[in-house]
Amino acid sequence: MIDLHTHSTCSDGSETPTHVIELAHSTGCGAVALTDHDGLSGIDAARERADELGIQFVPGCEVSCKYSPGTQHVLCYYVEPGEGPLQDQLERLRSDRTTRNDRLIARLNELGIPITEELLVEEAGAATIGRPHFAAVLVRLGAVQSYQDAFDSLLAKGGPAYFPKAFIDAPITIEAAKGSGALAVLAHPLSMGLEPTELERQVAELAEAGLAGMECWYGRYSAEERQGLVDIAKRHGLVATGGSDFHGSYKPDLSVGTGRGDLYVPDSALDDLATRRP
Repeated sequence: MIDLHTHSTCSDGSETPTHVIELAHSTGCGAVALTDHDGLSGIDAARERADELGIQFVPGCEVSCKYSPGTQHVLCYYVEPGEGPLQDQLERLRSDRTTRNDRLIARLNELGIPITEELLVEEAGAATIGRPHFAAVLVRLGAVQSYQDAFDSLLAKGGPAYFPKAFIDAPITIEAAKGSGALAVLAHPLSMGLEPTELERQVAELAEAGLAGMECWYGRYSAEERQGLVDIAKRHGLVATGGSDFHGSYKPDLSVGTGRGDLYVPDSALDDLATRRP
């Protein structure tokens, strides 16, 4: 069993990179990937702990791509901190996140909510401040009833305190990943909100652009959905991969390795992915 989709405090998860690895070990994962959004700052700590526990570690990240009407994310595997075209793109996204956070603070203040950068830093600790930290502080301030309410009433798309983040087109992400010695995999494909025919077309286009794989065994998908995605991946010569999308307490229904309890990503998925490395 492996898990190729986890998040830590270095993006929008509640657990440190080290603890994510420890959770993977306790669950019985033979390999785990850390795939924080738009950054690689947790890679070194996670790798060190994985080496100590004897778990195979895959360095990665998750990139939000420009897409409508749904959302489109690309997981990039075997990408390391340092220089490269993908790393340059990630730096641009992190810079935009800082600007967006400033705008979000100002907007919430306009709405009469006394949120401050100091409160957010206190909540996030060493992590990169993101919307989950805003949601947690809003709960503490009594501005909303729950974490989910913070998104439903304020932070989600269409809400009064929503600001879109910067995005990169998926083909550009795929090309940048290749230029950095990494592999690109389409994350949770059903989030694009496409009918079967359109999903097939989109996957075909991304495969033509150099996509290496597709996340088929996903934490929140049914057995039927997972098998349908595996079939699509096979038709387009893509590696079928999978992961929990663990975020800790921010997505409490998803556990490392097992998702909602029925997730099982075979070791062969990582073996097949490794054969695609440049």
